[in-house]
Formats: sequence, C-alpha cells, structure tokens
Amino acid sequence: MNIAHWLERTARVAGARPALMHGGDLVADYALLHARAAALATALIDRGLGKGDRVALCSANTPDYLVAMCGVWIAGAAVVPINAKLHAKEIAFILQDSGASHVFASKARRADLASETAQPVIALDGPDFTAMTSGPPAPIAARKPDDLAWLFYTSGTTGRPKGVQITHAMLAAASLCYPVDVDPVSQDDAALYAAPMSHGAGLYAAIHLRMGARHIVPRSGGFDPDEILALSAAHGPTSMFMAPTMLRRLTDAAKARGARGHGIKTIVYGGGPMYRADIEEAVAWFGPRFVQIYGQGECPMAITALSRADIADRSHARWQQRLASVGRAQSAVTLAIVDDRGQPLAPGQTGEIMVRGTPVMPGYWNNPDASAAALHDGWLKTGDLGHLDDDGYLTLVDRSKDVIISGGTNIYPREIEEVLLTHPSIHAVAVVGRPSPEWGEEVVAFVVPAPGTTPDPAILDAHLLTELARFKRPKAYIQIADLPRNNYGKVLKTALRDRLRGGPA
Repeated sequence: MNIAHWLERTARVAGARPALMHGGDLVADYALLHARAAALATALIDRGLGKGDRVALCSANTPDYLVAMCGVWIAGAAVVPINAKLHAKEIAFILQDSGASHVFASKARRADLASETAQPVIALDGPDFTAMTSGPPAPIAARKPDDLAWLFYTSGTTGRPKGVQITHAMLAAASLCYPVDVDPVSQDDAALYAAPMSHGAGLYAAIHLRMGARHIVPRSGGFDPDEILALSAAHGPTSMFMAPTMLRRLTDAAKARGARGHGIKTIVYGGGPMYRADIEEAVAWFGPRFVQIYGQGECPMAITALSRADIADRSHARWQQRLASVGRAQSAVTLAIVDDRGQPLAPGQTGEIMVRGTPVMPGYWNNPDASAAALHDGWLKTGDLGHLDDDGYLTLVDRSKDVIISGGTNIYPREIEEVLLTHPSIHAVAVVGRPSPEWGEEVVAFVVPAPGTTPDPAILDAHLLTELARFKRPKAYIQIADLPRNNYGKVLKTALRDRLRGGPA
C-alpha cells in the first residue's frame, strides 16, 4: 500500500472540497492538491528519484509542505521531515545520515543549507517548485506495507539523533487509531497546523487527507496564540496538535483576552509531560475540548490516549488519578510493564513501559546496535517508567534516565513537579538530581516564579509535605527565568544537570 492513495481517493470523490488554506485564504481544493502533488512526483522521477529514495523537507509550516510530502509519496520515495529551527550543521548531519537525494526548504533556509550539502536544495516558496508542481501527473508508485514512508530523526537531547523508520503500514495504523481512539474526523473539520509539521502535527495530516477535511496553515508558519484563536473562531471546527508548553501559552493568552476558544473542536496534546494543574485549568476555561496522546517517534502518536470524556469528567471516584494518566492503550498496540529482568509486573507496580503492534518501528536507520537495544521480540523498550491500574490506565512516572537515586531509594522527579505546580508562586518547574557525597544524589528543583511572586523555599517545603514524603523534598530551590528546552518544547534536563556540575549551561 502507498499512503498517497488516501489523497487520490479523496480527490476523486470530493475534488471540489477545500483542501489547503493559508491563514483564511483558500489556496487549493482536493483536485488541485492531488494534481500538484502528482506533478511534483513526475518532476522528481525525471530528476532520477527512485522508489525508496529519501527526500528531505526543512521548512516552517506552509501549505506547500503537504504538496511536497504527498508528491514524494506518489513517487514511491520517503519523506525526511526536519525541524526548520535546527542549526544548519545539525541539518547537514541528518541529510548525510539519511542519504537524502533532494531537499525542499523555505527560502529562509535555502542559502545556508546549500552551503552545507551537495544535494539540490529547492525552495518551497520559489519558482522552481512552482514549475515542478505544474506539469503532467505521475501514477502512484506501488509500495509494500513495510516500505519506508517517513524517516523521522529523534530530537537528539542525549547525542546524535537517530533515524526512526516509519513505514506506510505504521503511518496507516497510527492514522486509523486517530478516529477510533482520539477524535472522529469529518469532511467539515479542519486540521490547524499550530505545531511543526515536521513532527506529530504532520503525522496527523494523513487521516485528515483521507477524510477530506480542510488543512489550515497559519500565516505566521508557527504558533501564535492570538492567530490560533482567531483562525479557529473564523474557520472552525478546528483540531490541532500541541505540546503541553503550547497549551499552557494558549490558555494564558485566551484568559488574558477573555476568549473561550470558539471554533476549536479538539486540541490533542502530547510530546511531553502535561501536569495535572495545567490541564485542569485549561478544561475549566475552554471546556471539554482536549484529548491526550502518548507516543514516541518509535511508535508515533499511537501508544495510549486519554479521552475527551475522561479529561473532562469530575464525577468518577478516581478522576484525579485518571487525569494524571496518559490513558489506555490505543487499538493497534499492546502494553506491558516490566521489571529490570523483563518480567511482567502487576497493576500498580512501576517498571519500564513496553509496547508492540503495527505502529512500532522496525528499527533505526543504519543503526543496528541502537535497534537491538530498543527492540526485543517485537516489543519496543520505551525507556519510560510507569504503572497500569486495574482499568488499564497508564500513568507515566518518569524517564528511566531521570530517576534520582538518593540513599538507595528511587525518587521520581515528576511527582515532585506535579505538586509544586499546584502552588500559586510556581509557573514552571524541573526537578533533577545533583551529585552528593553522602546520598549519591540529592533533589534540586529549578523553579520559574509566577509573575509578581517570589517563591519561598520554606513555604514550598510545607506545601510538598501535604502530599509527599519528607525525603523527597528538594535540598535546594534554584530560581530561573525560564527552563531550557529543545526545538520541540521538551525541557533539557541534561542542561540543568550540567549547570549544577559547573558545565556548559
């Protein structure tokens, strides 16, 4: 199968339906979107592109991103999506490692990328791309389910990024889980690309193409809360993916303006820890518009989902525990919690989260050692720690590498962060371990004060003691203007640990 068939089928029966919008302006219906993508496939084949080749996309969000993505698939090649905010040398590594034969980039990135790579760099917003999407169409190349569709590079917070092989079958399975486990999709809906299309937001494009929904790309090409609120109000019902930090910013902006999110149908959040205090505040302000997903690049967007009903429910006896969870297994996967020896653990016991199913990667690109370390008998070792309850709800405890071992006892930073965030003087927090000659490690909290406040360590200690054991209290609270994050919004705890050790911040 080739995932590009989904676009072709929609174009055949609903070609006049609006497909691509740039801000509030319609730029293509489904017939034109398919015609331009199929013409691009012809142009790429004429340039020597073959089945299984890789084509990189490095651009801020733009309607032509979808044209390029679909064109590459129609030609039988694979997309290598690259975050446009990366440094040119970081991008050069991905281009070299992936063996991409062509690069599509925004004009803003074309010049510096051209100096870093020998591959042709074509501007998505330039005349060459316009010409390539204006010729005769190519037929959709035959692809097998296990053929490569996306080559997604991990964010690389602990070293060189690894290329996750995402096949056509993986993409189809994750996409079909969306209307079953996350949110139904109709042709009246709109996918609004608030998050980078090089990441999870772009993965969700496939199911919206299949259902004939609109695709709205903000004029800013990125995340602007005011723009998101205005576009949703004017062109809803809109659905979008957001990292937790984005949802926090959207909530703050909406409350400041008295905007209740008119036109927003669904916000799917994931990609990092969503603290209970933040989602409670978002639901209280916007209403039941939220669904949480938990996934990794190695099992994209498809491990668990916490439903709209579960997030909004306050009547269930364990609603707070469920709200702090990441939901239940999605339809195409099986979950397990195992100990250090790989043995299954009972509900309530904390261990490593394992997942298997069609959405799980076959391995990393040209990296057999990393593949062998991550995969075991078809199971993906996520590196995340968590526990299941009797109803199958999964609660993340922490990344295994973030656990603090103090005096021989495991301390999980996330549970400390959850409690600290309920204090009014704390806007954001990250808890890490600091080397200690007495205890091995000791707990340190980096705190971002709420506007107009100065957190008092004694008061924070007392607040923690209402919910946590005394030995989990931080030995130090360090005020910081903002937490260091990577290009996807994840907190860089490695940078905080380096700061504690006197290394580069």
